[in-house]
Amino acid sequence: MRQPVTTIDIRRDLVGLLPRLRRFAMTLAGDAAAADDLVQAVCQRAVAKSPQWSGEGRLESWIYTLARQQWSDDGRRRKARPASKGNVTDIRDAARDRAAVADTDAIHRMLAEMPEGISSVFLLVAVEGHTYQQTADIMGISAGSVPAQLAAARLHFASHADDHPHRY
Repeated sequence: MRQPVTTIDIRRDLVGLLPRLRRFAMTLAGDAAAADDLVQAVCQRAVAKSPQWSGEGRLESWIYTLARQQWSDDGRRRKARPASKGNVTDIRDAARDRAAVADTDAIHRMLAEMPEGISSVFLLVAVEGHTYQQTADIMGISAGSVPAQLAAARLHFASHADDHPHRY
């Protein structure tokens, strides 16, 4: 039996969104392995829920919303299980330590160091070009809180600017 055209289009379009989806997942998870797991779960969820997508608006906004919801759902499951060796903060600290040792790009380190949520808002507005309203819808927050979170992200960057060498 042939699959609906919408499902095929979403699968095709998901491939083009993977780099941006992974960047967004990194802002949520703060760890490459967890981000990759999140991307996989979101892709599965998007294909399964493809009949719910109306085709209106930006597919990436819908996918980012699914990613945030998946991360929240996974967080509830993580909290329901007894804590193992570490928590999300420990994972972020470990990711930050690995990033410092590997000397990866300074901007990626600064994004990983941002408080949860702020880096996602910064990525959506400053990097991906979403409007404040689109960002608010994706993140499940009020549009009025987006400028405050952007200001916090800019302050974070400014406070760490002297800690990182400038590249020309």
